[in-house]
Amino acid sequence: MTSAHNARILMIAVLAAITIMASAYTWKSGSVSNSRKHPLAWSFPSQAAAVPPGIPRAPGTQPDRARPPGAGKLPLGPGTDGPFGSRRTTGGPTVALTFDDGPDPRYTPQMLALLRRYQIKATFCMIGANAQAYPSLVRQIAAEGHTLCNHSWSHDLTLGSRSQTEIQTDLARTSAAIRAAAPGFPVSYYRQPGGNWTAAVVAEAHNLGMTSLDWAVDPRDWEKPVAANIAALVTTETASGSIVLMHDGGGVRTETVTALHVILPDLTQRFQLGALPPGTDSPQQHN
Repeated sequence: MTSAHNARILMIAVLAAITIMASAYTWKSGSVSNSRKHPLAWSFPSQAAAVPPGIPRAPGTQPDRARPPGAGKLPLGPGTDGPFGSRRTTGGPTVALTFDDGPDPRYTPQMLALLRRYQIKATFCMIGANAQAYPSLVRQIAAEGHTLCNHSWSHDLTLGSRSQTEIQTDLARTSAAIRAAAPGFPVSYYRQPGGNWTAAVVAEAHNLGMTSLDWAVDPRDWEKPVAANIAALVTTETASGSIVLMHDGGGVRTETVTALHVILPDLTQRFQLGALPPGTDSPQQHN
């Protein structure tokens, strides 16, 4: 047997040993498994390459073909236990994360990247003026499978006490701006700024085909507490069926972004998370 032949055999043996060792390490480290309980139903290839370098895609996730709006979103139970019949819970085991006051070019993309990383669909309650100013962000939110929610044109805390005409004009203008940015995607929810609900604003939202959306968990991140406090409150107070309120706009939301690094992995280990399904109230002709 020649020395060259012996060298080839030795090289093959070394490569085989390295392969076996690498496979064993990968299996022990769990890098090829996904232990999260609630895998993603779908994702959208249009954003597959948009995850920032500091927020890698979760292990084992691959983008699928885009599906129609509402695909994979779980149905709601009764849940209309908020003020004036607004929805405070999902009415079932699903936990729904909601983000208010955006879109904001500083924070909304960071939150979307984190939601992609943990394969979570959420609901974004958007200010009409912001939707008009940043239509590409509205399109991105919709394209990634999140549910769209109307949060009034300019965050008017007293909107619910205004005339029916004023309420209708504000809500219709806001929904129109959102739909103009993301054609074909329904705007099925309305959230009153400050939670200042009235029977009039709930009724007008219903007339425009929107379910009034309240919340069960509020970390008051709009008061700008530190990230640890936001994370502690959300992870402690969230229960099955909770609708959780946070903010991606309306001010500096750095602490909320930081808190999500703790909140998202914690909640995905304990609950089923999902976006609220579109088209849950009638009439729907305005969507």
